[in-house]
Amino acid sequence: MLHARIAARAFNTPLLVEPSKAMAFLSGLGPRILGRRVEMVDGGEVLDATAAPPARASILAGNLAQRLQQHGDAPYPVVDGIAVIEIAGVLIHRGGWIGQSSGQTSYEGIAAQIEAAASDTAVRGLALEIDSFGGEVAGVFDLADRIRAIRGAKPVWAFVAEHAFSAGYALASQADRVLLPRTGALGSIGVVVLHADLSGQLDQDGVRVTMIHSGRHKVDGNPYQPLPEAVRGDIQREIDVLRFLFAETVAAGRAGRLSQDAALATEAATFRGADAVAAGLADEVTDLARGFAAFRQMLARTPILSPARPGRASLPHPRQEAMMATENEHDDSPQDTGIDVTDIEDGETGVTDDPPAVAEPSPAETQPSAAAVPVPVQTAPQAGNLAELSAQLREAAAEIAEIAAQAGRLGIAIDAAKALREGTTPEALRRLVLERASAAADARDIVAAPRSPVLPLAKESPIVAAAKRAAASGNRA
Repeated sequence: MLHARIAARAFNTPLLVEPSKAMAFLSGLGPRILGRRVEMVDGGEVLDATAAPPARASILAGNLAQRLQQHGDAPYPVVDGIAVIEIAGVLIHRGGWIGQSSGQTSYEGIAAQIEAAASDTAVRGLALEIDSFGGEVAGVFDLADRIRAIRGAKPVWAFVAEHAFSAGYALASQADRVLLPRTGALGSIGVVVLHADLSGQLDQDGVRVTMIHSGRHKVDGNPYQPLPEAVRGDIQREIDVLRFLFAETVAAGRAGRLSQDAALATEAATFRGADAVAAGLADEVTDLARGFAAFRQMLARTPILSPARPGRASLPHPRQEAMMATENEHDDSPQDTGIDVTDIEDGETGVTDDPPAVAEPSPAETQPSAAAVPVPVQTAPQAGNLAELSAQLREAAAEIAEIAAQAGRLGIAIDAAKALREGTTPEALRRLVLERASAAADARDIVAAPRSPVLPLAKESPIVAAAKRAAASGNRA
């Protein structure tokens, strides 16, 4: 009804509006109002009011990520190799769009984004930015399973931007870590069904509704009569099963931190700030900007480079790593991540010049075998050299990841991990991207057309003739 009113005011009626503003309106709201792309006709010339249809996702034909990458786009912003996926508002099934629309976010759109991030070589981690009071049951548990599966390949952190209730928490609980601010709240591990009984109001208005149906349960729960006790019992059993599945899903995501029985024992209560951490529903209370900086720092410290190749810097030897761990004994970070966000000052990027601290090598790594040939003991490198080497490695890795991200926006697939394993320099990778982009541009410039009925038939292709002339000119030179 609302769309019909907007369409009536926008189409087939005189308007006093600047043309560019009308085009902006049509490109933004026209496809959603009319359900299709909008074309404007100006003096016989057809103008497309929108360059592309709205980004949509599907359960069965969910190739949205590939379509976006072909145009050099991504369905999410990327910050330092982290795909930021927003989960906000009411969560619904079969929304089909990417991002938020009219205060709603669709499960299909979220799924399309996380799957695209999982296969994107420029993405090293996923950040779920969640602010939702919940939504529909349909679709949420399948999406939760997808998020949990991605954790095996890339880390996923959930940042609760104040609220993650019910379906919102079902998704947040599947992340490796759940962070929230002091005033943030989450939980509500429960299910609710609303029934409206309008029979009394209809009696007062003198209205009687007669429902003619086939099948004893066809009109169970209708609003025109009081809810029968048997129907109420059926609904209660159904939502009890769903609550059990909810708690089971949360326990799978929070393995080792919150059991299924503990999730059920919350009785759908909500928890704020430190209480959420104490109850096992969250991992840390922090300012979200500082928490995001900690996530970036954790990814920066993750070793991604392969052993040394000729002419390339290599990761430190295990004995050198042991020295680095000894030299960096100050570590007040949480045990599960090795990072304490309170050590990161506001405004920092989260990447430092200190070499990463690693665990002491096992005896098998440090003790030579009986068959090993004795070698002279090498002088341990200076701490300053190690710090410089570590900084160079991180800088090269970051540059390669940035090149891969830029290539993805151009529609060129670059495997950053493979480039790092093979020791490809950033300069060589940049040349490769430029060559592929040039080849793609040349291919787009070649257009096949039918033979002209007017022009004489050429004896050979113009392209072949031009190639021969260029070759001949090169031989003379």
